[in-house]
Amino acid sequence: MSARQLVAALLLLPAFWPPAPALAWNAAGHRLVAALAWQRMTPTARQQASALLLRHPDYARWLKRQREADAAYGVFLEASTWADEIRHDRRFHDPGEKPTARLPGFPDMLRHGNWHFRDTPEENRRRTTPEGEIDTRLQGLARDLAEGSADRRVYALPWVIHLTGDIHQPLHTAGRYDGGGNGFPVENPHAGGKKAFTSLHAYWDDLPGAPWLRGRQLEPPLRRLAALPAPAQGNVAQWLTESRALVKQEGRVYPARTGPITRLTPEFHRRAQALANRRLATAGARLGRLLNQVLGFGNQQSRNSFAD
Repeated sequence: MSARQLVAALLLLPAFWPPAPALAWNAAGHRLVAALAWQRMTPTARQQASALLLRHPDYARWLKRQREADAAYGVFLEASTWADEIRHDRRFHDPGEKPTARLPGFPDMLRHGNWHFRDTPEENRRRTTPEGEIDTRLQGLARDLAEGSADRRVYALPWVIHLTGDIHQPLHTAGRYDGGGNGFPVENPHAGGKKAFTSLHAYWDDLPGAPWLRGRQLEPPLRRLAALPAPAQGNVAQWLTESRALVKQEGRVYPARTGPITRLTPEFHRRAQALANRRLATAGARLGRLLNQVLGFGNQQSRNSFAD
């Protein structure tokens, strides 16, 4: 593809970006959030989480794929990416598609793409009401995990792990009339090959590192993130507000536009990487505390306090 053709293709992005951001944090990002959470979880919370994942219909897939000496820990990390993986799983379907057969252990076979984000009327000129359900779904799923039936708790856990990561990716909570950065073409000279020309949203998704990172390769970034300060816990509504506020701050999530395709400067890249690291560390710490609340204690009031 010539440079002119590439520019033309990228300029078409705003016409075709989907109503919801495609992904949030790549697979490495979600594994890092899960690993940070595991470090903070009590033995009881770890044991409860492992028992629930053992009953999940896709447990065998996660077990086969994990690369950790502690299989329970490895499965926990692999479960963190499940909510993205089902978007391309033929067992599941999107609204409007021919329904797939419901399999044992699943309450439904929908991919639930609108659970991963929440925009505002300001983000989408075509709408007057918010779109996406990440905050309400995360609250509801965490309640299911705390006090739902056995099957609901099994289903809820991978979603809670995943959506806690998603809600800390700023472009899953707000944007600037561009589908959470999907319609903002950028040139990233800090990445080679095809990744050099991408969308701002995809750029942010890949800041945690290569998506295939597992096992020993995950340990260096995990150590760096674990050394960052632990944030206040807050609740789901505050997490959403916090991420949205970052999008509104000039130069934090969005670079200054420099043309049809914005070339990311070294200064912006350094700031974005540092901010992404803090968001990942924050998500991991908060997820660990949340799971301690809903899995690590017998007191129901403590279990439900996170959503107050």
